Amino acid sequence: MIFALDSSTLTLSLALLRRDGTLVEEQKIPPPARQSQVLPEAITALLAKHALTLKDLTAFVVGIGPGSFTGLRIGLATIKGLAFTLKIPTVGVSSLAALALEGPRDTPIFSCAMVKKGEVYLGRYTNDGAQLAPEVSLTVAQLADALKAEPTARMLGPALIETRAALSEVSAQLLEGPVVPSAEKLVRVAGTKIPTEYDAQALFGLEPHYLRGSGAEENPKFPPLPGVVAQARLKED
Repeated sequence: MIFALDSSTLTLSLALLRRDGTLVEEQKIPPPARQSQVLPEAITALLAKHALTLKDLTAFVVGIGPGSFTGLRIGLATIKGLAFTLKIPTVGVSSLAALALEGPRDTPIFSCAMVKKGEVYLGRYTNDGAQLAPEVSLTVAQLADALKAEPTARMLGPALIETRAALSEVSAQLLEGPVVPSAEKLVRVAGTKIPTEYDAQALFGLEPHYLRGSGAEENPKFPPLPGVVAQARLKED
């Protein structure tokens, strides 16, 4: 049994799937629930609902963002802790790639998540999860220009909520949803990359996909120590 989790937004997405990809159940837990408080119980409750325990799991698939710094740390730390304790194979998947699987066929998909006001994360994909360009961080104005340059592209993702008004000139390219990555779709993106054997080194190296430093790291009131780069570790594409 595969357990999948995405915590890159304020809404948790959890899913149980059989090894052949058949969905057993997917759940979404939106705000105001706090992820750090509800996640452990949500995992055990979903398993218990299907008469399963953690020992019945054969793999974890976890969304690595980009997205909420806090949410990603909570989700990944939880999964890594369970995987290490139980020696369960684990793989990380782009949350933006999972979103793209829910877009229309035969057109570029702009999967977008919020960085902060005025800035977004952008991943360019196709409906089958193929990556068209590296994921980047850019301003809403730059996103608008990118959409204008690709009139056949369609945008979806969490950033829709806060940027729709600012993107009125390209409103025809904005989809209604989804606005939350699906844990089930993470498994589809992972595909044959889901490991069958536990690899401690791969697990230790699994980190959130940070495309930029956090707000705390960029706060001018707290400059970095001499010789220390003021930036979270970034995942190379």
